[in-house]
Amino acid sequence: MTDKEPERYYDWMLWKNRQEEAKRQEIEEQKYFDKKWEEHQRMLELHSKIAKIYESPDGGKTVYERDFGQDPSERRLIAEDFKLGPSDYFDSGIDYKYNEARLIDEFKKYVDSTYGEHYSKEKFQATEFIMDGGHGTGFCIGNVLKYAQRYGKKGTRADARKDLMKVLHYALLQLYVHDSEDKK
Repeated sequence: MTDKEPERYYDWMLWKNRQEEAKRQEIEEQKYFDKKWEEHQRMLELHSKIAKIYESPDGGKTVYERDFGQDPSERRLIAEDFKLGPSDYFDSGIDYKYNEARLIDEFKKYVDSTYGEHYSKEKFQATEFIMDGGHGTGFCIGNVLKYAQRYGKKGTRADARKDLMKVLHYALLQLYVHDSEDKK
C-alpha cells in the first residue's frame, strides 16, 4: 500500500477505504493496549497494597514479611520459633467468634493422642473390628449418647471437658462410617 493518492476515482476510493480501515484498526489497537496497560497498573498497585511475601531463611524458625515489590533488605521480622497449628493450613479468612480454629487444633491433638494410648497398643484398634463387623453406627452413636449423657455428672470440670472431646471423636468416627456406607 502506498501513501500516494491515486488519480483514478475507483482506485482513489479503494485507497481511501484502506486508509480509513488502517486508522480504525490503529485506534482499536491503541484502545486495547491502553486498557491492558491500565489493568496491569491496577494489578501492580493492588499487589503493592495487599500482597505480602513471607520468607524463612532457617526452615521456619524465623519468619520475615515484606510487601510485594519491596526490596528484600527491608523485610520485617514477624515471628521467631514460628509454629503452625493444623487450622493455620486452611485459613478461611473468617474471624471466628467462638475460638473454633483453636478448638479444632486442640481436638486434632486429642485425636492424635488416642493413637498412642492403650486403645491402639497393637496394630489394630478394637474400633476397627467393630466397624469391620458392620456395627460401626451403633457403636459410634452409642458412645456419643453415653458421653453426652455423662457430661458434667462424673468427676471434675476437666473430666466433663474430656467427655465432650469423646463425643466429638465418636461423632467424627461416625462420619467416617456414614461416608463408607455411601461408597458401598
